[in-house]
Amino acid sequence: MPKQPTLYRDHGKSHRADTCSALVNAVEEGTLRLEALARGTYPGTPLEARVLPRLKSIGYWDAEHEQDWGLDWHRNEGLEITYLESGEIDFAVDNHAYTLHPGDLTITRPWQPHRVGNPTVGAGRLYWLILDVGVRRPHQPWKWPSWLILDEVDRNELTSMLRQNEEPVWKGSHEMEACFQQIGRLIRKGETVPTVISRLALLINELLITLLETLRSHDVTYEESLTTAERTTEMFLHELEASVAQPWTLDSMAESAGLKRTRFAYYCKKLKNMTPNRYLSHLRVEEAKQLMCSEPALSLTEVGLRCGFCSAQYFATVFKGEVGVAPAQYRREQLSAAPG
Repeated sequence: MPKQPTLYRDHGKSHRADTCSALVNAVEEGTLRLEALARGTYPGTPLEARVLPRLKSIGYWDAEHEQDWGLDWHRNEGLEITYLESGEIDFAVDNHAYTLHPGDLTITRPWQPHRVGNPTVGAGRLYWLILDVGVRRPHQPWKWPSWLILDEVDRNELTSMLRQNEEPVWKGSHEMEACFQQIGRLIRKGETVPTVISRLALLINELLITLLETLRSHDVTYEESLTTAERTTEMFLHELEASVAQPWTLDSMAESAGLKRTRFAYYCKKLKNMTPNRYLSHLRVEEAKQLMCSEPALSLTEVGLRCGFCSAQYFATVFKGEVGVAPAQYRREQLSAAPG
């Protein structure tokens, strides 16, 4: 039975970690080379549970020519750092697109939507490291693996740099490239004996120290608002638009956002000038309006159920209160006004 992707559930809203299925298929077809150590659904030589806890994936791929696949919008279970040694690859984070060139470094925060390829991946050698820092939302404190040996001051500075800056692409350093190359050579041996693991742990620590020095040299701009409960609420409300059919309650929305219900309700009101339940109803009505026009053959009962309303009567009541006319009248008016 194939591995199921790691799923982070919180009362209806689900985050699936990337399975890298397109990459796995390319390796099986022989169109690129992949060397990696990994856990869960990430491809590579499996790591034992006791070995470097919270290390999700580390390795590289080497594509000699442009591929016919890409890694579409997805999320990772932890902090991801990549480094492009050669070639050119399209990359996007939160709908901002970039073209990576040799020496470019990317930083993707835990569970942050991103894409590699547009739509396909170009030729090149790309290294990566994915570390689970135990968070799902921006306001939650990071918990680094216990085997990291950075001094507390350095660790705190690096954490602040990574949490409080949204710039995803940086120019890497020769030291960082050398570190990733050493990691690659170590992984190519395909061994997970204690000596190899100890060397790997040292190299990951060196990589993070090098990353800290690289970011220091770029004079990082800190934005504390990126780690606030307000930012968390804003992100959750944006995600809510794609999951209005789920049986949300105030408690489940607040829990999904990782906040107490009073705090969540406060920031929802501040951002949208509506209570959470009122905003949810608004989103459901907007979804219903689109669905009625795009699929006119659907019954109004089916439209309401698809948009998260528990009954046709409740759907009609909420819809009329929001739009001013009943759903049936709204659909008639929209369809009669449509061209053709």
